[in-house]
Amino acid sequence: MTGTASPLRVALVGYGLAGSVFHAPLIASTDGLVLDTIVTSNPERQEQARAEYPGVRFAAAPDELWDRADELDLIVIASPNRTHVPIATAALQAGLAVVVDKPLAGTAAEAHQLADLAEERGLLLSVFQNRRWDNDFLTLRQLIANGELGDVQRFESRFERWRPELKGGWRESGDPEEIGGLLFDLGSHVVDQALTLFGPAVRVYAEADVRRPGAQTDDDTFIAVTHASGVRSHLYVSAITAQLGPRFRVLGSRAGYVKYGLDPQETDLRTGRRPVPGEAWGIEPEPMWGRIGAGESPLTGGGVPVETLPGDYPAYYAAIAAALREKSAPPVTAREAAAALEVLEAAGLSARAGVTVEIPS
Repeated sequence: MTGTASPLRVALVGYGLAGSVFHAPLIASTDGLVLDTIVTSNPERQEQARAEYPGVRFAAAPDELWDRADELDLIVIASPNRTHVPIATAALQAGLAVVVDKPLAGTAAEAHQLADLAEERGLLLSVFQNRRWDNDFLTLRQLIANGELGDVQRFESRFERWRPELKGGWRESGDPEEIGGLLFDLGSHVVDQALTLFGPAVRVYAEADVRRPGAQTDDDTFIAVTHASGVRSHLYVSAITAQLGPRFRVLGSRAGYVKYGLDPQETDLRTGRRPVPGEAWGIEPEPMWGRIGAGESPLTGGGVPVETLPGDYPAYYAAIAAALREKSAPPVTAREAAAALEVLEAAGLSARAGVTVEIPS
């Protein structure tokens, strides 16, 4: 590991959507981190990356990194889901800290095995659950902490899109080895958020459908989670929702909170905007603020607006840098990712068998 005065050197594996839109910009904007190497064999992606990050080095395959592991401090894996476990395993065996884009693995057992390996070697292993730093999630978390909703009884979370035409690619593949489909894609986000807010799951029921002509894997999925705390989470992920519902509808013993629309950070990153220290980031306009109240729909004027806190994706990599420097716990742990995978696996079983699945305590 480099000294505290030197930046931590990061190798990014993969420069598709996740690598180019989320990871590379956030790594490059984080004080104390430097984007050293990008692993991609695609000449067009290399050209794109070189234009934004002059001086970055390239490797055609992850294996090229292990012989020069002493030149690196962190491996970030943003390659297709099926590669997460083998690349993370190789990186940890090479003595490198690792961040993996969600999902960490295809099964909870694999996630626990990776966590065991990281712990044995005293290395950081974290999962990029950026939606914990969405503006609406941060706002909801504060409302709950302040007791403004009372005791939360039901949590409804929707990550819905209208994409009636298939785009192609591994995310829509029916091959189980690809770990595609919405359950493990957007489902990873909504399940992680629910567990973060309300604690462990004890029971899961799910419905997973393949709606679009030619689709091979789920594109319209519902997950019902009963938490040990007594809260019930109803989670919806869909690519074929013609009328989008509220992102959050949270009902408590005192009041409810309803929020429409998605955090603006992804759109900003996709369009080339980058976080700059000292400049406003993740700010949502007032008409998009959620409302809190009781007894009337927010769409008919019920409740009062709640200012949405700024979204803060940069906080994830700032926390990773601090954890590496201080040898402390990362902002998202592999064990937390394994707990989410237990729910996702139970949801898959429930949807296939049409039964409710118990989660062992």
